[in-house]
Formats: sequence, C-alpha cells, structure tokens
Amino acid sequence: MAFLDSRPVFPGHTLVVPKDHVETLADLPDRDAAPFFASVRRLADAVERGLAAGGTFVAINNKVSQSVPHLHCHVIPRTKGDGLRGFFWPRGRYASEEEAAGFAARIRAAI
Repeated sequence: MAFLDSRPVFPGHTLVVPKDHVETLADLPDRDAAPFFASVRRLADAVERGLAAGGTFVAINNKVSQSVPHLHCHVIPRTKGDGLRGFFWPRGRYASEEEAAGFAARIRAAI
C-alpha cells in the first residue's frame, strides 16, 4: 500500500508500507521482501514520471528516527537545486583505512 506523507519533505512525498504489520526491515519475512521492494520501485518510477521530477530519494528508518513503529519506505521526489543535500545528516570520514576495515569486518561477522 502507498499513501502521501502528511508532512512531506516535498509535495508528492509518498510512503510505501507492507500489507502485514512489521516494525522494521529486519522483521519483513523473506517471502514479502521482493513484492515490497517491487512496489517501492514501481512507486519511485511513478513519482518521478508523474511529477516530472528529476529523480527520487528512497529511504527507510529502522528504530532510530522511526516515528511510526511500522516498516515504511519514503519515496521523495527530487529536482536539481531543491535544497536537499544527500542524506538528512552530516557525513564524515573514517580516521583511517584500518578503522573502515574494522567496521566492515564487524558487519561481515554479523552476517
């Protein structure tokens, strides 16, 4: 299912939700992942074409900053010069290649 966000970043900001309730992306059953992301992909294309947008920003919050405890994917129309700078938070760099490799190793180990 999809519906307009009541407090859009830009007009046309749409939320896509799975039919069955799950709180986070990790809770989404494997059997539902492909249909969910197919809907997200379809909607991102429709938002771009239907609103003559230059592109879309697609994002999911899990737990932190998740204002509604239900998996939902934001599809936000973008245009060049719209003022949105990449992600909504400041970005940084790793202190070293070793630090980056350490984070990558911890993630690999969790998989």
